[in-house]
Amino acid sequence: MPKVIHFELPFDDAQRANKFYADVFGWNSEQFGDQEYYLQQTGGDDEPYGIGGALTARADTLNDGGTLVVIGVDDLDAYVDKVSAAGCEIITPRTEIPGIGWFANFRDTEGNVVGMFMGND
Repeated sequence: MPKVIHFELPFDDAQRANKFYADVFGWNSEQFGDQEYYLQQTGGDDEPYGIGGALTARADTLNDGGTLVVIGVDDLDAYVDKVSAAGCEIITPRTEIPGIGWFANFRDTEGNVVGMFMGND
């Protein structure tokens, strides 16, 4: 069963947002490439609950400036077809993240933008 594997929280000020999550929750932040995109390690691999995510510039968000959740799938094309057949709009078609995998975003029946991701492994 596909589950949520990643989140993206928007920020207006990268330094302030990264400092807040580090100071309050102890999250470790690492900038991804040269983008305003900061991966967040939210716990160790030995912890039973939780997912990692990222902080991203609000201007780059698709969800009207809100949080994006990403669902891991084993066949991205099949799930793009499923959400399309359910009447959902594909916002971002299948797109490669070089060396990592593929993603697509859709608007669900309630107007939320949701991501789907399939890794290269």
